[in-house]
Amino acid sequence: MMHPEGYDEKTVADPQAWVGRVEEHDGALTPNLAGMMGATLSHAAAPAHDLRIGAPLPPLWHWIAFPEFVPLSELGSDGHPALGRFLPPLPYPRRMWAGGKLEWTGALEVGETLHRRSEILAVTEKQGSTGSMYFVRVGHDLHGKNGSIREEQDIVYLDMPEEFRPPRAIPAPDTPDFREVVPMNEARLFRFSAVTFNAHRIHYDMPYAREVEKYPALIVHGPMQACLLMEAACRHTGQTPKRFRFKGVHPMFHTEDTALVGQMDAAAPAVDLFSVAATSNHQCMQARMEWSA
Repeated sequence: MMHPEGYDEKTVADPQAWVGRVEEHDGALTPNLAGMMGATLSHAAAPAHDLRIGAPLPPLWHWIAFPEFVPLSELGSDGHPALGRFLPPLPYPRRMWAGGKLEWTGALEVGETLHRRSEILAVTEKQGSTGSMYFVRVGHDLHGKNGSIREEQDIVYLDMPEEFRPPRAIPAPDTPDFREVVPMNEARLFRFSAVTFNAHRIHYDMPYAREVEKYPALIVHGPMQACLLMEAACRHTGQTPKRFRFKGVHPMFHTEDTALVGQMDAAAPAVDLFSVAATSNHQCMQARMEWSA
């Protein structure tokens, strides 16, 4: 089995030894960085945010407030920071953000100093249709002056495939309450990689994506899909989130535009959300936003 660079069987033999590892960082979403994010997510129906210091921080934009300042010499061959710093060096070379859940209390602001405490909560091995995989759950507690976010992030580690074997395609809802299409292309992917300081090569390096990870095209970032769905949910409901959860169910490729689809939950103050490959009409991400206390 292929292992991450620099780690042997003994090093990765006890994944549970990484549970409880903690790191802390301070960060901020400056107006300039917020402007870059707004331009990256822009499309015909996108809102115009107030991005001045003290303005409300758009939901999920805290993700770009804590870039990892990792030297180029410490990146792995996939462009990710080399394993073994905070995340465990598990014996699978592919890793990606599989999903997560968040809960907001109070409000955060553009420009304010944010403090984030991160802890590895669990390392779990599972069997899937493509074989064994590991899920690493990371908890983040983020605080500002008058608000906080509790977040759990699921990261999946997979072996490198010999060929692309897509998961089962789940059709998009037939009668959504809203559906809007966001043009997708290499420029949007490049901008999101830049604003998040994410050098994962599946988002910008076509030869790597095809020849090494066996994807047919570049991958649209999961966090970008989640941000686009969040903005659509807030716009169509007129609400701000109390809770949000999401998970990827199929790769989204840059060769198709992205449809943002929503269905209101008649039994709860919530909306179910789906990012959909606009031409193939199958789900790529499932999400749900709730806004009651």
